[in-house]
Amino acid sequence: MSFERVLVVGAGQMGAGIAQVVAASGRQVLLHDPFPGAVERGLAAMGKSLAKLEARGGPPAAEVLARVRESAELAAADLMIEAIVEDADAKEQLFRAADEVLPAGAILASNTSSIPITSLAAVTSRPDRVIGMHFFNPVPVLQLVEVIRALQTSDATAAAIVGLARDLGKVPAEANDFPGFVSNRILMPFVNEAAYALMEGVAEAEAIDTIAKLGFAHPMGPLALADLIGLDTCVAIMEVLHAGLGDPKYAPCPLLRRYVAAGRLGRKSGRGFYEYA
Repeated sequence: MSFERVLVVGAGQMGAGIAQVVAASGRQVLLHDPFPGAVERGLAAMGKSLAKLEARGGPPAAEVLARVRESAELAAADLMIEAIVEDADAKEQLFRAADEVLPAGAILASNTSSIPITSLAAVTSRPDRVIGMHFFNPVPVLQLVEVIRALQTSDATAAAIVGLARDLGKVPAEANDFPGFVSNRILMPFVNEAAYALMEGVAEAEAIDTIAKLGFAHPMGPLALADLIGLDTCVAIMEVLHAGLGDPKYAPCPLLRRYVAAGRLGRKSGRGFYEYA
């Protein structure tokens, strides 16, 4: 499949980034988000990102943005990529609605970080055409796309999405449908343990992140990374891991829960483990 027309649902940090890389590949993008002003904010973020890339020799920002247009509702496309809130009920509701609107041959993909693709596939009439397409933040920069096959996903669907990821300039890595897949099953316990180290007074946040960056050759420490991801998203992923795998080691650190309850969600709220302008 060539996926000439792609519907991206969710215009937040991830959705806008996905829309940008799809449009940069020459495809037409419909960007839908029911929250007032969300698409406008997403387009503004894309404009800033594309301007920086153009200054470094990337494609003209105006040409890429011209391939993205707002869609007031779900619309026909060859592919839907969902990038909404990390909530199973909300995603299932969206997949039911998209199944009614998109052509029978279209593929429905989710950018979920942890929610089982098999359960999303089960609420549609095309479970063989449902798949996980997990991008990483910031989408225009990071190369990895985790491709997750539900129990029902066909070989043809998986091959088409792997091919698309490569065409977007990404490196696809395939995984089977287990809670957290590969990336977050490994990453979230790392973030969680860093939060415990802070809560228990083992070290200050800056020291924990410095040790991770210089000791493990990571570009970003786990606490700064959690702020980038969003502490509420980290807690949601940990809860999926805990419920799905049944191991207490996946239970979110109480400090993470406390920060989320206080509205300290990370970069998006201006404060998490660190403060942001």
